[in-house]
Amino acid sequence: MLGSWVEAEAKRTARVLAAVATHSGPVERTVGLRQAAAVAGELVAALSALAPAVVGEEVPAVSISQSYFRVREVELSDQQAALHGVLVIQRGLDDLCDAPLSGADLALELAGMRQSVLDITGASPGADPDSVPPVIVPEPGAGESPESVWSARWLIGHQVHVLFNICAAVAVADATRHLRHGDGEAALLRLADATVYVRGFPAAMTHASTIPADHYMAAIRHTMAPPSVDVPLSGRQHRGYQLFRAAMRDLLSVLPDSFEHLAARAPELAEARSALLEADIVDGERHVTLAYSMVHLRRSIAQRPEGPDNAVAELRFMRHRRAAQYASLIRFGDHYIADAVAGLRHS
Repeated sequence: MLGSWVEAEAKRTARVLAAVATHSGPVERTVGLRQAAAVAGELVAALSALAPAVVGEEVPAVSISQSYFRVREVELSDQQAALHGVLVIQRGLDDLCDAPLSGADLALELAGMRQSVLDITGASPGADPDSVPPVIVPEPGAGESPESVWSARWLIGHQVHVLFNICAAVAVADATRHLRHGDGEAALLRLADATVYVRGFPAAMTHASTIPADHYMAAIRHTMAPPSVDVPLSGRQHRGYQLFRAAMRDLLSVLPDSFEHLAARAPELAEARSALLEADIVDGERHVTLAYSMVHLRRSIAQRPEGPDNAVAELRFMRHRRAAQYASLIRFGDHYIADAVAGLRHS
């Protein structure tokens, strides 16, 4: 209910995001990303005409993590929620014009951005995905130092990740509510939306991490640990991620059946839940390999003294616990890990 101008610009933004040539050469790909950023800017203008954005720095942070990553938590109107979400997307697209992200991850991140635009504006996808109206694409601005771009990218990618977390939490909660009310078709649609976001989680994190590991170690890592901050920062402190994990637990409390049992009575629902849980496992797996590329075998800055020997081992253990939990709920469950974890619990 944000007006015809916002709806038109949201649909155009969604069409342009779908049309970016993620696997083309660098010139065509960059032109597509600049066009998407420009169109997202026009959607920002349409939303801003209704009311200006909240000044985030004037909103108190409720955690050190929020302060560090320039994230705030406050009740917003639909218009303000849409505006701030699209601002995150616009900044992400601006940075993606130069970020050396793989085509596969770029496609997943753009899919998450497109779904975000539709969800937070309430727009429906356009009927003609091939029709992309022309837009004036601004020339790139004056070059910043690589170091400042890398440090900004670390925050921008994390903010896209936070947006995906929140949107995924809402989509999963919607699906669970529909299931409780017996509306299976609506639940399937929202589970599919949630899966788009969860597949975008590791893409957004990889976007944030498309910086040299040496720069991360020298200029960024120490800023997330004492004495730069009071307590070490970790992913567990992100409220958006906490909301998503709570939504997933609630979903599984409503759908606790094994894959085989659920498929026998509701095959489409079994496949939709399986796709979401598989994406969640892959997110954990990608986090392991991403951490290895950035910190190699060093300990996590947020690691407890009694924990595993390094950050990668701790993340791998988290992946295994998730895979064990989901083993009976997905078509291709990791039953070896599930048996091993069950054995450890009984030893």
